[in-house]
Amino acid sequence: MADERATVFVRGHVQGVGFRWWTRARALELGLVGYARNLDDGRVEVLAQGPTEAIDRLVTLLAEQPSTARRPGRVTSAVTQFAQPIAGLVGFTER
Repeated sequence: MADERATVFVRGHVQGVGFRWWTRARALELGLVGYARNLDDGRVEVLAQGPTEAIDRLVTLLAEQPSTARRPGRVTSAVTQFAQPIAGLVGFTER
């Protein structure tokens, strides 16, 4: 199955609580590549690339209320944008 890329902008109490670390761990478990980074406006941007099923699972884990996976912080919204995959992405990092 072809890879896809999703960028998720997560709003809420998501900075300074281990959210990026948690996201990285879930992404690696799902076999995804990309990054999670804090934005100046308090959101976290998650760029994830890989199989469609894995992307869908990560998006669900990021947005679900309440969290069934012990997600840190408190998410009030998660907006997802899909795009074509980026060649050469490796690993999943916290930025």
